[in-house]
Amino acid sequence: MNTNRLLVGLGVAVVIALLFSTYVYRQFKQASTNVQTVATQPLVVASAPLQLGARLDANNLRVISWPSNKPVAGMFTRIEDCANRAVITPLAENEPVLESKLAPKESGAGLPATIPEGMRAITVAVNDVVGVAGFVTPGTMVDVLVTGQMPGQANNKITRTILENVRVLAAGQKIEQDREGKPQTVPVITLLVTPDEATKLTMGSTEGKIQLALRNTIDTKKNDPLPVLEAVLFAPPGGIKPAVQEGHSGSKKQLAPPPPQSYVVEVITGSKRENKSFPVNTDH
Repeated sequence: MNTNRLLVGLGVAVVIALLFSTYVYRQFKQASTNVQTVATQPLVVASAPLQLGARLDANNLRVISWPSNKPVAGMFTRIEDCANRAVITPLAENEPVLESKLAPKESGAGLPATIPEGMRAITVAVNDVVGVAGFVTPGTMVDVLVTGQMPGQANNKITRTILENVRVLAAGQKIEQDREGKPQTVPVITLLVTPDEATKLTMGSTEGKIQLALRNTIDTKKNDPLPVLEAVLFAPPGGIKPAVQEGHSGSKKQLAPPPPQSYVVEVITGSKRENKSFPVNTDH
């Protein structure tokens, strides 16, 4: 009796196992038939890291497979379509080559290809102090300050900020920043400016002394700081106060103090003291 029950239970277990295995097999078979092959298309990428201004050719490009249903705007499918053009931004290995990252075909390669239309690259001489101890490197943003003499006031100098948030294109002849961010001493710095800014910078570096102020690359706000007069900066407490003029945007501009119309001399005659005024000689 017990043997019969055992055989019946064993038979039921075998049947259930067969049914379960058959179900699992059918599910796997159905899943495998539902898998569809994803269509691909060629995509041109950089085969090695590329520096700013590098010219593209078959040696630094390669083609990979890319899903056809996920196209990238401005992508290239053939190497010959983007060869002999320069990159205007650094590319990492395997990074897609896009139209927006390339200079026009007629721009050539190197630094000139990285200058946007309507902009200019201008170079100014610097030293270790002007170049902020060598930390002004390609890709950084700077303000340009100039110190010179006030017109008609040979003994009064002024310092003003003439350019703000200007990009450094090159330090010396390098257009790529040191990977380790180490400072480097270079004799010249090349800045990316507008034509109007180029004239200001040329005048400032020719007739005065310039100084670069390094700023955070994400700080793009223009502060329009007030100029500083030598006579005001080094005046004794309660001495000369600068005149202030309201600007178009509501900001206040510091003006030069008016030149004195006369000077006073104390004259001592015996026990008598008196002050006498004499007009300022403006012929010198």
